Amino acid sequence: MANTDNVRPLRHPEKAKNPENPHQKKPAWIRVKAPTSPAYAETRKLMRERNLTTVCEEAACPNIGECWAQKHATVMILGDICTRACAFCNVATGKPGKVDPLEPDNLAIAAGEMGMKHLVITSVDRDDLADGGAGQFVKCIERLRETTPETTIEILTPDFRDKPGALEAVIQAKPDVFNHNLETVPRLYPSIRPGARYFHSLKILDRAKDIDANVFTKSGIMVGLGETRSEVLQVMDDLRSARVDFLTIGQYLAPTTRHAPVDRFVTPDEFTEYRRLAEAKGFLLVSASPLTRSSHHAGEDFAKLQAARQAGRG
Repeated sequence: MANTDNVRPLRHPEKAKNPENPHQKKPAWIRVKAPTSPAYAETRKLMRERNLTTVCEEAACPNIGECWAQKHATVMILGDICTRACAFCNVATGKPGKVDPLEPDNLAIAAGEMGMKHLVITSVDRDDLADGGAGQFVKCIERLRETTPETTIEILTPDFRDKPGALEAVIQAKPDVFNHNLETVPRLYPSIRPGARYFHSLKILDRAKDIDANVFTKSGIMVGLGETRSEVLQVMDDLRSARVDFLTIGQYLAPTTRHAPVDRFVTPDEFTEYRRLAEAKGFLLVSASPLTRSSHHAGEDFAKLQAARQAGRG
């Protein structure tokens, strides 16, 4: 009889029966070098010492080498197991563990040790919690304000579906940037983001402005999943109607051959055109490129958002 004591659970059990997609060679503009810098190793060591999870690792972000070399990391709170199973996401799916009460303290210590000027906090979906994890976001924000008040805070939250008061709690904690990603166009939600609802996500972005008109709001989508140009432009219009300040657009990359396949690799020229069109629609800031991700260059982008607002553009 086989010994199963050391057998690790499947990272994506819901995708195990999916047919394998053929391997796709990435174009030259999408390739990045493997991380090797000493600063990268130092950042990784600190995350482990403080028992912190990063979305940089869990989502297999292609920019991890660049960001960690600069000691920029996006911390993923509330564990490393998600209660949902989006077709594009590399984060493990399953039954999450208990919320770590020391997480806010460890996050604040790490932020201080790394000298972070701007910190991005995200999380897995926690549909199992009464508040969807909102309380942990609030505790993290409050602890950071106490220990590193000079650090600006950006939060990238789940949609808090059926969690009354959750959005209000996190916005009232006064993050500098509230980010919630639409991820894709509404037509693709049933296959790509089945646990979410497009118009609910739009609604919470709009509601955030009702709660605090001064908070910067941000959202992002991936392209290369099978969307059309007109659908992307409609998403831009929807986000502007929801008063979103900052739009990010990046290339979807399949984490494994059993995730949603890449429909096509969008060219750099197409990203440039998307950025031009989005800027014309009135966003304060737009980041659109093959390697754009929600938290890539987040600190620099926050400074640009502030400058744009001060210049009277929003």
